[in-house]
Amino acid sequence: MVRIVATAISAIFCLLVLSIAADVIIDWAWFSDLGYLSVFQMALATKAAVFLGVFSMSIAALWVNEWLAFRLGMRAQSGALVLGSDVARLRISSGADPGPPYLRLILAAAASFASLLVALYQASQWDLFLRFLYQVPYGDADPVFGADLGFFLFSLPAYVTLKDWALTLIILSAATALAVYAALGSVQLGPRTVVSRAAIAHGSALLGALLTVKAGSYALDRYLLLYSNNDILVGAGYTDVNVTLPLISVLVALALIGAMLSFANVRICSRRLPVAAVVLVFGGSLVFGEVVPTVFQSLVVKPNELDLERPYIQRSINLTRAAYGLQNVAVRPFAAEQGLTPMLLEANQPTIDNIRLWDGGPLIDTYRQLQEIRTYYRFHTADVDRYWLSGIYRQVTLAAREIDTSRLPSSAQTWVNRHILFTHGSGVVMSPVNRKSAEGLPLFYLRDIPPVADGGPPISEPRIYFGEVNSPYVIVNSSVPEFDYPKGNANVFARYGGARGIPIGSTAWRMLFAWYFKDPSVVLTDYITQESRLLFRRAVKERVHTIAPFLRLDGNPYPVITDGRIVWIQDAYTTSNYFPYAQTVSRGELDYIRNAAKVVIDGYDGSIKFYLAAPSDPIARTYGRIFPELFTPLSRMPADLQRHLRYPQDLFIAQVQVYRTYHMGTPEVFYNREDVWELPRQLDGNGGTMAPYYMIIRLPGEAEAEFILMAPMVPIRRDNMIAWIAARCDPAHYGELIVYEFPKDKLVFGPFQIEARINQNTAISQQITLWNQRGSRVIRGNVHVIPIENSLLYVSPLYLRAEEGQIPELKRVIAAYGEQVVMEETLADALAVLFRQRAGAPSPEATAAQLAGGGIRELLRGHYVRAVEHLKRGDWANFGKEFDAMRSLLDHADKQ
Repeated sequence: MVRIVATAISAIFCLLVLSIAADVIIDWAWFSDLGYLSVFQMALATKAAVFLGVFSMSIAALWVNEWLAFRLGMRAQSGALVLGSDVARLRISSGADPGPPYLRLILAAAASFASLLVALYQASQWDLFLRFLYQVPYGDADPVFGADLGFFLFSLPAYVTLKDWALTLIILSAATALAVYAALGSVQLGPRTVVSRAAIAHGSALLGALLTVKAGSYALDRYLLLYSNNDILVGAGYTDVNVTLPLISVLVALALIGAMLSFANVRICSRRLPVAAVVLVFGGSLVFGEVVPTVFQSLVVKPNELDLERPYIQRSINLTRAAYGLQNVAVRPFAAEQGLTPMLLEANQPTIDNIRLWDGGPLIDTYRQLQEIRTYYRFHTADVDRYWLSGIYRQVTLAAREIDTSRLPSSAQTWVNRHILFTHGSGVVMSPVNRKSAEGLPLFYLRDIPPVADGGPPISEPRIYFGEVNSPYVIVNSSVPEFDYPKGNANVFARYGGARGIPIGSTAWRMLFAWYFKDPSVVLTDYITQESRLLFRRAVKERVHTIAPFLRLDGNPYPVITDGRIVWIQDAYTTSNYFPYAQTVSRGELDYIRNAAKVVIDGYDGSIKFYLAAPSDPIARTYGRIFPELFTPLSRMPADLQRHLRYPQDLFIAQVQVYRTYHMGTPEVFYNREDVWELPRQLDGNGGTMAPYYMIIRLPGEAEAEFILMAPMVPIRRDNMIAWIAARCDPAHYGELIVYEFPKDKLVFGPFQIEARINQNTAISQQITLWNQRGSRVIRGNVHVIPIENSLLYVSPLYLRAEEGQIPELKRVIAAYGEQVVMEETLADALAVLFRQRAGAPSPEATAAQLAGGGIRELLRGHYVRAVEHLKRGDWANFGKEFDAMRSLLDHADKQ
C-alpha cells in the first residue's frame, strides 16, 4: 500500500515538474523573442524566491508543531486536566498507542499540501514584495501620521500580507497539533472534555504567538483607520483620530499582556490563564474598538458633526482628488445661451463636419454585413479616432478585419486550417462619422480586401496576425502557403516575413509545444520546416498582460494606421486600493489610478513597446526601477502615433464617477451633498446611463477644433444638464481636464429630456410608428450634446432595419436646439430647417443689422477660423478670400 501511494505521489510530482519546466522554457523563449527577457527573469526569480521562502518556512512550522505534538503526546505524563470537573489521573506509558496507522504520513502530506497552497498564494503576489523593496517616495505626507504616502502604497500592503501569512501559519499549526493530540487521546471532546497538560502547554504557546501577531495587527490598524468610511467621509474622522487611535495603543498593550500570560502558561498549564488572555484581548477589542468609539460618535460627534468633521472632510476631498488626478481640473463657466446663428455654425464648421451620426452598435452591424467579405473574418469593435485626410481634420470610425477560424464551417475545422492555413486577417475599414450614402450606408475611406483607399491613409502591410480576437496559435512559414485573401473564385496566398515568432523546426521544440498546447499534431505534422515559426498569445490584451501582469488594462485597445502598417494602442494603468482618504470605485477594487503606459503592439509581427505616459506616478517609477528595460519615455514615441493617442475611456469614467461628488470643494457643501452630479440616463429601457464619447469640437475660447472625450452631467435624480466635462486628447494639451459649469438659475435640457421631447413631437412619433408598421424596425441612436460657442446643439441619428435584414441604414437625423426639434434626411438639412425656423433665412439687411448691432466680432471669428483651416491645407486662394472678407468687415466697422 505504501509503495503504491509513494509511486502515485512520485508520478504526480514528475508530471508537475515537467509541466512547470515546459512553461518556464516556453515563456523564456517567448519573452526573449520580444526583447523582454529581463522582465521575465526578474519576475521568475521573485516568484521562486517567495515560493521557496514561504513554503520552507510554512512546512517547517507545521512539521515542528506536528513533531512536538507527537513527542509531547507520547511522553508519559503525570496526568490530564478534565475541564468542567475535578482533576482525574490518566496514566500514559512511554509505549502509548501511537494512534491510527499512517497518521504521521497523512499529517505530513496534509501539512505539505497546505504549505504548498499558502506558498502558491504568496508567490502570486510577487510584485507586491518587489514594490516594497524598490519603492520610491510619493513626495507628500499623510495628514495624520506624517508618513510619506508611498508608505501606504508600498509598505503597508506588504505588512498586511505578512501579518495574514503569520496568522494563517499559526491557525494551521494549531489545527495540526489538535489533530495529533486528538489522535493520541490527549484531547477528547464530549461530556467529559479531556485536555492533557502537554496539549495545554502547546496550545498556550500557539495562543501566545497568535496574540503577539494580533498586537502587530492592531498596530497596523492604526494606519488602516485612514481607509474607514462613515458615510460622511472616507478616511479617519474626528472619532477615529481623537478616540479610536489612542485606544488602539491600549489594544496593542492588552494583546501583548495576553501573549505574555499565554507564554507563562506553558509552564503553569492552568486552564484559566488562556481563557483570561482571550477574554482580555477580544473583550478589550469589543469594548475599546467598537463600543467606546460608537458611543462617542453618537453622543459627542453626531450633534456637532459638521463642525467637528470639517477638517477631515477637507482631507478626504483633497486626497481623493489627488488619487484620481483631479487636483488640476480647470473649471470654466458656460453660459448655455440661445444665440446660435447660421453664421456661428459656419464659423464652427469643423465641429459640424465631425458630429457623429454612426453609433457603435448599428455601425459594427453594417460593417459586418458589408465588409467582412467571408465568414472567417470578423470585426470585433468599431473604434473612434481622428486623421488628417486631404488636409482636413476628420473624425472617423475604423475596425480591423481579423481572422476567426472558429467561424469556419464545421467540416473545415481541421487542424491544418486553424493552425497553418488561416493565420491572419486583412486590413481595416474606415468611414467618416458624419456621412452616409443615398441608401443610408457608411461611406468608406478604406474598404475591401486588399485595402482600397478612397481618401483614407494607404496601407502597405494589411496583414493582421495580432489583434483583439482571441485566436489560437499558428505556425507560419510552413511547407503550406498561408491563405492571404480571396480573389474571385481563387485565393491569394502569402508568406510571413516578420522577425518575431519562436523557431519550431527542431524535434525538441515541437515536442515541447505539443506538451504545452496538449496537441500531438505539432509533432505529427509534416508541414513544419526548419524555417517555421510559431506565433501564440495573439490577443493584444493577453500579450500585454503576460509581460506586465501588474498593470491594469483598458477594456478597448484600438487600431491605428501609421506608416502603412496597422498597430494597436493599449492603455495601461497603475492602480492601488491603499491610497489613504480616497473614495473607492469599481466595487471597491481601487482608490488610486494613473494612465501609466501607452502600449503599442504591431499588428503584423506582434512587437510590443511600453511607453511611459505618467513619469511622475510613484508606482510607475517603482516599476521602472524594478524593470529598467520595460518602459520607454513617451517623448520617443513616433510623432505620428502621438497624434493618435486618446484619453482612455475607462480612466475618464472612473474620474467622472469620483468628480460627480468631489467637485464640491468646500466641506459644508460636501457634507450636505447638495450638488451631486451623475451621468445622464439614456432611453434604452434598461435604466442605463450615457457613456462618454469622443468628438472633434472647438472648445469655447480656443482658436482651433480638437479631439476630446466628453461627458454631459446632470444633477442627481434630475434630467436637466448642470455641466459637461472634457478631456483633451491632442498632443499640445493631452490629458487636460476641463469642466464647463452652467448657471444654476437656468434650465438647460439634458439628453434624456431631449429624448422625451423627440417622443412628444407628433410628426416624428407618427413617422416612427409608420415605419415600425411597415416591416421595418426603428433603431434610435444616442443623443449627442454638441457644445458650440456658448450654446448646446443636440443631435440624434435614426436607423431603419428591415425585419428580415441585418443592415441598419441611417435614414434620418434629429436635431434639437432650444424649443425646436426637427427630423430630416441629413444633418445639413436638419440644421437648415432648425435655424430657418428660429431666425428665418439670412439676408443682406439682417447682416447689416447684425453689423450695426455689434455682431462684427462673430463674423470676424467665422472668417478667421476658415482662414486658418485654408492656411493649414495650403489653399492660398480661399485663404485670400477670407482675408479680404475680414478686411472688408474692418473697413465697414471703421465707417460706423
